[in-house]
Amino acid sequence: MTPARPDAPAGPGPRPGPPGHAPRPASGRRARAVRLGPRSIAALALISAIGVMAFGWPLLADSASGLAHSKDAPWLFAALLPMLLAVVVATIADTGLDAKAIAMLGVLAAAGAAMRPLGAGTAGIEPMFFLMVLSGRVLGPGFGFVLGSVAMFASALLTGGVGPWMPFQMLTMGWVSMGAGLLPGPDRLRGRRELALLSAYGALAAVLYGLIMNLQGWPYIAGMASGVSFVPGDPLNENLARFLAYCLATSLGWDLPRAVVTVVLTFTLGSPILKALRRATRRAAFDTRVSFTS
Repeated sequence: MTPARPDAPAGPGPRPGPPGHAPRPASGRRARAVRLGPRSIAALALISAIGVMAFGWPLLADSASGLAHSKDAPWLFAALLPMLLAVVVATIADTGLDAKAIAMLGVLAAAGAAMRPLGAGTAGIEPMFFLMVLSGRVLGPGFGFVLGSVAMFASALLTGGVGPWMPFQMLTMGWVSMGAGLLPGPDRLRGRRELALLSAYGALAAVLYGLIMNLQGWPYIAGMASGVSFVPGDPLNENLARFLAYCLATSLGWDLPRAVVTVVLTFTLGSPILKALRRATRRAAFDTRVSFTS
């Protein structure tokens, strides 16, 4: 029997991989998204239901309502912040997240906020979308929703974009990042197939973001052609037809470039960013429950 070398490491070491590849850790730990517990799901469902009602109620209002988002947006914003906090608290209660997760949330939100002024929304050039999609993919829907909302809030403060539209932007970007966390195959799909999936989702989400945000302001824009303007009290299907015509005539020139930018950045920068996010997630070990022993 060959004696062990004096300099051999004690205990199980990394398992050798194929030539040219880095050795795999003995534990085989994978980067797992922050899981959703029942309290997190309930909080996300509640905040999403409130968001849908906030966006959609003008379509159901009668002609005498005379309300506008400039009046209800402060109430929505006042409800949104504590509910975002409730999602974070529920996730911590369900999974035991610690300061590492909050630190990662702050770093990614700051990075997203810093990327938004690069295009300033000009012609739909908004590079923060691809980062929100990749982060939601790796870190999961609950973490992604909070990240998207906080990043949009920080970017609004950074760019001076504070107004009645801000809580609606926070909700919509939260949905964008949350949807990426709900995509299939987070543990199996890798490489070009995953980038293709994320690119397709990012393009769709970029267009839907524009459509949903149009719904926030379209009912209150006066002086437009009758073929595309909102008519209070008209049947819902007729107003929806006018809404689609409005989107085609006005915002599609911004939505399509936003989708193209998201696809290009996902394919060119997606692979190293996904690897970095997964490496950070493995080291943070968000899926490990903390226990105290005496």
